[in-house]
Amino acid sequence: MVKIIVDGESYMGKIIAFCNQKGGVGKTTTAINLSSYIAQSGKKTLLIDADPQANATSGVGVNKREITRSIYDCIMGLAGPDELIRTTAVANLFVIPSHASLTGAEVELVAAPQREYRLREITRSLRERFDFIFIDCPPSLGLLTLNALVAADSVIIPLQCEYYALEGLTQLMDTVSRVKRALNIGLEIEGVVLTMADFRTKLTDEVIREVKEHFKNKVFTSIIPRSVRLSEAPGFGQPILLYDAQSIGAQKYALLAEEFLRRQEAAAIAALPADGALAAPPPGQAAAMIIDEPAAQVLITPENMVQAEGTEPIAQV
Repeated sequence: MVKIIVDGESYMGKIIAFCNQKGGVGKTTTAINLSSYIAQSGKKTLLIDADPQANATSGVGVNKREITRSIYDCIMGLAGPDELIRTTAVANLFVIPSHASLTGAEVELVAAPQREYRLREITRSLRERFDFIFIDCPPSLGLLTLNALVAADSVIIPLQCEYYALEGLTQLMDTVSRVKRALNIGLEIEGVVLTMADFRTKLTDEVIREVKEHFKNKVFTSIIPRSVRLSEAPGFGQPILLYDAQSIGAQKYALLAEEFLRRQEAAAIAALPADGALAAPPPGQAAAMIIDEPAAQVLITPENMVQAEGTEPIAQV
C-alpha cells in the first residue's frame, strides 16, 4: 500500500466503487465479502452502502430496520460521516449504512448545486483514515451511481457467468468514460470479477472466454462460483468468512482479496520511476512516500531512498 505525503497531508485511502446497472450479478455479495477479507488482512476498510435496498448494510450485520440515520443524511448535509460510521463483527471493517430513504435523494438532488460531488466531499475527509473505501452502488446508472463514480479512484465490475453477462455493459462503460472525461479524470477500471460460475456448463467457459477477450488483464483470475453458502450468509447478517470460512465461496473470495492486494502492491511499485526518485512536487511542497512491506517500511523522499525499520505510520486512525 502506498502512502503519499504532500506538505504534511496524507493521501492514501483508495476509493473503489462496485458498479453494474444489472441486478442480481453478485455486486453486493462481492462488495461485502471482498471488503471483509481485505479488512481481515489488516487493512482498515470502510464499506459505504449507497444502495437504497441497504443489502450491504444488513449483510455485515447492521439491522436496517433500526437505522435512524444513514448515508442519505450525509449526502443531504444533515450529518457528518463520523456520526454514521459503525463497527462490524469483522475486525478493521466499518460501514456507513444505507436506508430506504436514500431513494428520495435522487429526486431531492436534481436541482441541488454540485449534486454529483456530494459523495466525493464525504469521502475526502475519510481518505487518510482508511486504507480502502468501497462503495456499493445501486443497480442503476442514476445520480447515486454518478456520485460514486465521481468520488471513486476506480471501478470494480461484477459480471455473472450467464448468457446476458455483457448485456448493458456498453452503457456502463460509456458512463464511466463520460465521467472520466467531464468529472473525474482519474477514474479507472480496477477490474472485472466473474461471479456465479457453474463450471459444469459450457456456457460458463464461453462467458469467461468472451469477457477475457474484451477486458484482457482487467479480469481477476479468481472466479466466484455459485454457492448455496454464499446465498445463505446475508440472511444471517454475516460475511461468508464468518458464516462458513471453509466453504468454496469463502475460499474463492479469500483468493480474490489476495489477488486484489497483490495488484495494489504491483501498481504502487510500477508507479515509482526507474531511478527510485519521486517526481518533483509543486513549488513550496515537500513530498514523501511510504510503501508498507511485511518486515519493514521503505521511506522514499525526493532526496534519498532509505529503509526505515519501525517507521511510524503516516496517518494515525
